[in-house]
Amino acid sequence: MSVLLTCSAGGHLAEMKQLQSFYRQTNHFFVTFERPDTRALSSSEKVYFIERPARNPFRTIKSFFQAWKIISTEKPCLVISTGADVTVPVCVAAKIQGVPIIFIESFCRVTEPGITGRIVSLFADRVLYQWKELKPYYPSGVYVGSIFGSDHS
Repeated sequence: MSVLLTCSAGGHLAEMKQLQSFYRQTNHFFVTFERPDTRALSSSEKVYFIERPARNPFRTIKSFFQAWKIISTEKPCLVISTGADVTVPVCVAAKIQGVPIIFIESFCRVTEPGITGRIVSLFADRVLYQWKELKPYYPSGVYVGSIFGSDHS
């Protein structure tokens, strides 16, 4: 059994790396889009690159089918997402295939959720948020505080 880690490049990848102490103990792999920092990640981790949707419906559909194929092949037991963009079609494909999803709202979302959080929270099995101000948006979510600089890495 493996854990699918999905995130965009940049800050979302930095947030995912804060969780290394958890996922490095599991059989895991990443699904993201290709950029220099995610390419660098692939030198030490198993990484699948899919189309970056960038709010383009045709690219979103393409990335959904790419994610579907990866999930069908790898058969993860859990998806963890720190957002954004590329993770929406990944999470949709996972949910349809019955894979539980944990969504962690981005640290940069202090007063209101991002678009990815608004979408994925509709079907995620658990939503974690890092700022107490987000409680009204995620009433069944769990406030976890900042994952940066904590004992998660």
